[in-house]
Amino acid sequence: MQWKTLAKKTIQGYKITKAEALQILSSADDDLLDILSAAFLIRRYFFGRGIALHVIQNAKSGLCSENCSFCSQSISAHSGVAQYLLQDVEKIITGAHQASKLNALRYCIVTSGREPSSDDLDTICKAVRQIKKDVNIEICTSLGLLNMEQARRLKDAGVGRFNHNLESSERFYPSICTTHSYTDRIRTAETVKTAGLELCSGGLIGMGESFEDRVDLAFSLRDVGADSIPLNFLDSRPGTALQHLIKLLPCDCLRTLAMFRFILPDKEIRIAGGREVCLGSMQVLSLYAANSIFTEGYLTTSGQGYTEDIKMIDQAGFEVTGWTAA
Repeated sequence: MQWKTLAKKTIQGYKITKAEALQILSSADDDLLDILSAAFLIRRYFFGRGIALHVIQNAKSGLCSENCSFCSQSISAHSGVAQYLLQDVEKIITGAHQASKLNALRYCIVTSGREPSSDDLDTICKAVRQIKKDVNIEICTSLGLLNMEQARRLKDAGVGRFNHNLESSERFYPSICTTHSYTDRIRTAETVKTAGLELCSGGLIGMGESFEDRVDLAFSLRDVGADSIPLNFLDSRPGTALQHLIKLLPCDCLRTLAMFRFILPDKEIRIAGGREVCLGSMQVLSLYAANSIFTEGYLTTSGQGYTEDIKMIDQAGFEVTGWTAA
């Protein structure tokens, strides 16, 4: 395969096939740098060398009724993670100010649970309205399943983007969750788009899925019109059903990122949870395919921290972009 030729065709509007996507995933380690170089042609064309920073606020932790096998907040997990009800308005607003000080483009308010309660939605909307008055930052919320009325309330409050990951392929999904269906997730994604919100939707790689499942996930995300794609790499948590799984190798993670860049050439691709532990010393290479990262940790695990993230970005010749100082 002439990877750079394929990249140039992709920039011109060509949509790669599933067979070509599978070739990326099954390529030899000797081809990795050529594949990343080709993915970078696409990434640079649409995003230059910019890296957008996102900061997560775990606004409600644990206490979840769903049985997602990968999640330490799941009802089926015995992980000992912190459990608390929704934070108050002031604490959510404080988190936005802290994210702004880190030059974050977007502040992501995340809650555990199947769907937001009416009271929780009231609190989040109140906090978002105040944030939009006081802080120069974009807002994303991740609150579980969503209906149209809830989506419109969030948009009216000032939320610009809603996250709801598809997680994996439709074929593989029943093996990791049975308390809600893949159709439920697709329906929420479609609701978000219909309401006029941007859709943030990605997945978790390394749960035992096949290469075909990874490719199908990428195509499903393209089909639902995902604007932003966070890719997590399984850092299996003690007490979860997937605690026995071995971490992905760095080359596997990088090929997967490159494959997503080819299928979703002009979309924000974000390296998310597990990037530090799965990519290790090769983490910086992920920036050649991805154009966004979470900084200052994830929901229940810490990352390498803002200072190290900025050092990595600077030393590789990339730049934090897309933000304005508060």
